[in-house]
Order: sequence, then C-alpha cells, then structure tokens
Amino acid sequence: MVDLLRQEIATIADIVVVKVGTRVLTDESGLLNHRRIAGLVEQIHLQMEKGRKVVVVSSGAVGAGMAHLGLKVRPNDLSRLQAVAAVGQPLLVAAYDQAFMSHGRSAAQVLLTAEDLDDRARYLNVRNTLLTLMEYGVVPVINENDTVAVDELMGTFGDNDHLAALVTQLLQAPLLVLLSDVEGLCDGDPRQSDSKVIPTVTEIDDSIKKLARPQSSYLSRGGMDSKLEAARIVTAAGESVVLASGLVVENISAILSGQQVGTLFVPSGQSVSLRKRWIGYSVQPRGWLVLDAGAERAVGQQGKSLLPIGVVQTSGNFAKGDVIGLRSLSGTEIGRGLSNYASDQVERIIGLPSAQIHAMLGHSPYEEVVHRDNLVVTATIA
Repeated sequence: MVDLLRQEIATIADIVVVKVGTRVLTDESGLLNHRRIAGLVEQIHLQMEKGRKVVVVSSGAVGAGMAHLGLKVRPNDLSRLQAVAAVGQPLLVAAYDQAFMSHGRSAAQVLLTAEDLDDRARYLNVRNTLLTLMEYGVVPVINENDTVAVDELMGTFGDNDHLAALVTQLLQAPLLVLLSDVEGLCDGDPRQSDSKVIPTVTEIDDSIKKLARPQSSYLSRGGMDSKLEAARIVTAAGESVVLASGLVVENISAILSGQQVGTLFVPSGQSVSLRKRWIGYSVQPRGWLVLDAGAERAVGQQGKSLLPIGVVQTSGNFAKGDVIGLRSLSGTEIGRGLSNYASDQVERIIGLPSAQIHAMLGHSPYEEVVHRDNLVVTATIA
C-alpha cells in the first residue's frame, strides 16, 4: 500500500544511506550470505538506475572473520577482535564488489573512526570523498575501522547504526534506511504473534523508547535501542528514517516507491546546516556545563544564547572554540556548542551577570559563554 507521506519522502530522497546489519548479511552458521548480498546489491542498482545516489554502511567484518577462522564466540580480547576484523573486512568488501560488478558498477571501501568525524577538516574531507565517489557512479561501502579503532570495537563509540546516522548527517541525505532482521519497531515482543509493527513514529519519546529491548547475538552488537538513537539523531536534523527487514531484499524498492514497509520515523525538527550537524552530533565534547532551570529553558525552548549567569558547574579541560556539551541539573544532555571561553575562564565567571565578566577576567570579548548561532539543541525540552 502506497502512503502519501512516504511517497513524498521517497520522491525527495536523491541520496539514500542504507545500513545493513550483520544478521542480514550472514546465515545461521555465521557465513556471509552471498545470495542475499547479491539481492540487496541488485535492489540498490535499480535505484541508482533511477538517478538516486546510494551509500552503504555495512556491518559484518567481524562476523565474516569469525566464520572464516572457524570461531563460534565473538572474542572479548581487543587484539583478537581487531585481528578477526582484519580478516573479515576484505572478504566483506569483496562480496559487495563482486555483486556490484555483475551490474557494471564498483564498490569503494571507506573505513572510518570517530576521530575522522570529530576533526572538522577530516569531516569535510570524508564528505567530499563520498560525494566524488557517487559522482563517478561508485557505491561507497562504509564500515568502522575496527582494526585500529579501539573505541568502536569496545562499544563506547557506538555501532554501525550510530555511524549510519552520522553519515546521513554528513551527506545531508534525506533518507536513512536501517535494514535489520526485524520488520520494524513493534508494539510488543516481536517474537510474539500478536505483536504488530508501528507504521509511523512522529516523536521518539519515553513511550517509544520503552519498546526497545536488548538484542544481541554472538555476531553483532546493535539492538533496537541503538536504532532508535540513530533515528533520533537523523530526525532531529530534519531527515527521515525507515527501519525494515533486510531479509526481504525487495523492501529497498518498496520503501523507495512509498510503500508502507517497516517503521517510518518522520523528521522532528527543521533541516540543520552542515556546520551545526558537525557541532551537535559528530564532535565529542571537550567539556560539559551544567545549567540551572532558567538557562535550560532559555537554551532549550527559547533559542537563546547561554550566559554565564545560567551556568552552575563546569567539567573538562577545553579551549576557546572547542565544542562543549550542555546538561540540565538532572544530567540530561540539552545541547552542544562552541565555547567563547576556555575552561579556566568559565570557572571564574560561573553564575555572574555578563556585565561582571570584565571585572573578573580583565576583558569581556563576549557576553555569552555559547552564542546561539554556535549552539545546537540535541534534546527535546518539555
């Protein structure tokens, strides 16, 4: 069944990021399912024939390496995990490239770490490379650089759901498609027959978050909670997300023809500039400020700058121009922005009216700790 909202989203989706989970790419024994990869690639090729540009964010390197080495349990030791990923990554990319070559196309391996998206220059270089690859008609196949990135394998950076969200932000792609082994976000336990897929989510609130249940296997890390977080990041910047089953490869074409497949997460905010996407979602904050209730409302609801009088606590060692995070008194992240002052200066002007900055520091180049033009609200403030 064609849905008018989905059809509109599909129509404007000139760039689509498709994230493919490990359990979609492997069979029950953990081996790469080449037949399914071929089917997914064929669907992507058909969309490219219609003029769309497609980027693939693919899990599966560790799973492919485990299967090749005959391992039944995912290693916990970091060096072993990195070794397994090193074995599996070329197998994974070769599988994609072989499938794309059958359609006269090529795949390009792109391995990223958190640092690549944290540094502004590298962030823009990644963006330019991906856009150029797509101009050549090449399909970028992106994965975390598990062989060198400690944080990604140990889970502190996140997983490929998060990476896919950041890539969607990076490219300002109108649509992210998350392909998993579930049909969508269900209103109950997806293993039960009476559970139904929720067709549309307009806001990722507490009632939606409660539907996420821990999902893991010996091959993969991600679960529904990570997919909801990815959807939150993308929809907050004005783009859409569809979560659907990748076990049915035809779902790619169905989604991009506006059919009601899986769960659609609609944008919760207006489109955000590339610069603010980098500030709000890609950079790891160098420090944190805790705001009082008045500052929380001013920043989160009224779109105002953060003044020193509203800051009650600071942590971390940051310089002027660094990205810092803003938290409420309860510890909830409110937003992120570029600091006008270094951390030692902020400590001295906490709680002061802006008129007293000069008396405390000997100069007062800015009235604000973070100006609203350099601030991104990352959470919904009720």
